[in-house]
Amino acid sequence: MKKNLQGYFFLMPALVVMSIFIVVPIGYAFFLMFFQVDLLSGTRTFVGLDNFVKIWNDPKFWAAFQNTTKYVAVVVPIQTILALMLATLLNSKIKFNRAFLTIMFIPTLTSSSAMTLIFMWLFNNNGLVVNALSSVGIEVQFLTNPNLALTVIMVMNIFSTIPHFMIVFLSGLQDIPGSIYEAASIDGANRIKQFTNVTVPQLMPVTFYVLIMGIVGCFQIFDQAFILSDGTGGPQNSTLTFTLYIYQLAFSSNDMGRATALAFVLGLIIFVVTFFVNNILKPDEVNG
Repeated sequence: MKKNLQGYFFLMPALVVMSIFIVVPIGYAFFLMFFQVDLLSGTRTFVGLDNFVKIWNDPKFWAAFQNTTKYVAVVVPIQTILALMLATLLNSKIKFNRAFLTIMFIPTLTSSSAMTLIFMWLFNNNGLVVNALSSVGIEVQFLTNPNLALTVIMVMNIFSTIPHFMIVFLSGLQDIPGSIYEAASIDGANRIKQFTNVTVPQLMPVTFYVLIMGIVGCFQIFDQAFILSDGTGGPQNSTLTFTLYIYQLAFSSNDMGRATALAFVLGLIIFVVTFFVNNILKPDEVNG
């Protein structure tokens, strides 16, 4: 008992901080989602499940759901595959791999706000990309086109997140024992079969981590969409995401109750998706 009390004593500072900044806000948000809350006057009225009914009947919710789902479905697979390919290339001992690794890691060191401004400069109506395409006879607008505005954010996110996941995959590749590849080679497996039958299964826990972090990050995207659309989610709600819509409900519409209800819905969606990914990949059963 004395040793346990000593352990809890040393954990107490971290537990206090977590309680104040994580547990209490989550509990209070769970409480607020059943109320209509006016932040300015500080009043709240119990409405039960009415906030969820309003969300279900709100066209902007379905626009945010469609945009975020599309974003996750496109960005997560592409960034995972490209990161794995680049990590495999670096692990093959190519020349100048350290310089290549340093250059590739620069986007990760750049803040997302600065990266968004760079891409806005590249893809605005007078930007470098638009002018380059116009010079070859291709007239296209990106940031003002509802069909392409979200694509710009996708490209930006893929470009900025690949280096981090590439390092994670590279670490996993270097932890795979060389004896496994030697055994596979003796059994007649070529490079392709070694990759599919040895590398991919051995990397499953790492792949699970990359997928989960990518899914959670994509579902929680906010700053890029906010800066790109000036907080409106435009054009025509084409860049409206869950978190941006939560921000609009809480601080533009002064409806904190509906904002917390939508945050709960988002958390539930992330939990369900990660649960299915965990059951499909089964990373804890690798080599078990």
